Amino acid sequence: MSSIRSWAALAAGNRFVPYEYDPGPLGPDDVEIAVEHCGICHSDLSVLQNDWGISRYPFVPGHEAIGKIVAVGAQVGGLQIGQRVGVGWFAGSCMQCRICLGGEQHLCAHSQATIVGHHGGFGERLRSHWAWAIPIPKGLDTGAAGPLLCGGITVFSPLLLYGIRPTARVGVVGIGGLGHMALKFLKAWGCEVTAFTSSESKREEARQLGAHHVVSSRDSGAMRSIAGTLDLIIDTVNVPLDWEALMSTLAPKGRLHVVGAVLEPIPVNAMSLLLGQQEISGSPTGAPSAIALMLDFAARHQITPQVEHFPMGQVNEAFDHLRAGKAHYRIVLDADFV
Repeated sequence: MSSIRSWAALAAGNRFVPYEYDPGPLGPDDVEIAVEHCGICHSDLSVLQNDWGISRYPFVPGHEAIGKIVAVGAQVGGLQIGQRVGVGWFAGSCMQCRICLGGEQHLCAHSQATIVGHHGGFGERLRSHWAWAIPIPKGLDTGAAGPLLCGGITVFSPLLLYGIRPTARVGVVGIGGLGHMALKFLKAWGCEVTAFTSSESKREEARQLGAHHVVSSRDSGAMRSIAGTLDLIIDTVNVPLDWEALMSTLAPKGRLHVVGAVLEPIPVNAMSLLLGQQEISGSPTGAPSAIALMLDFAARHQITPQVEHFPMGQVNEAFDHLRAGKAHYRIVLDADFV
């Protein structure tokens, strides 16, 4: 097997440099994909900097990859060479435990993250277990769809997990990389959507993305005006918030669902939870079946993230753009290996 050219950081926080590795023999349940496009997620930056203490180096990022299958293992069925697929946060799971057999492979204790102890999609090729190589529906813009494989499924999952109805009133905190996709999904789902933002400049854009109402999270009067009205709030940011004010906007049986990686504890007023029969929850990505369903929904409603493109050879410039907070709203690298 020939070596794979990629971009890697050799130590925490380093710039990316050209890096070649030998992937070894293709496993019987694996596929090899020629990468065409790969999104950059803030999680790539967190792993680069070892913010979570789980990183391994050399580090080849990229867990929002789309490309065509160029090789299949001996036991792979249902996927074919030449088929376009996408790989998200996970590249494998054991497929034998009760969690996997129950269809929740993303919760498997032995799952394989695509970019932790595994080389990701910032390369000319990428390997994955066949179950995590999700077919890309026809009609979906493959150049922009990569971020759906991580950020998209992250905000779509709560709709499936909790049976959110089209009549639900849903709030979204944070109009950024995750939040803007949540607004698009919720509008297509049929919900009445409220966008929470601390940036006045994002008001009009939030409405264009699908919000029916836009509320400043810093305006106590505006927050009080919607008290007790929301069935679900999806929190997409990774910073501490005025949790009491946010929880006060929930209706009875309302739920605050966290998908942003907030590293500080969230204080909970137990009496408010009890009296309103409310819930606080969180979720990571989704199972392969959920990702496939999300992609089908996105294709049907022509939902793609707002992306900026960089050649993969400009990966360092793309990460500088992300660090500076200039991404609007996601970045996709286009493979340019020759």
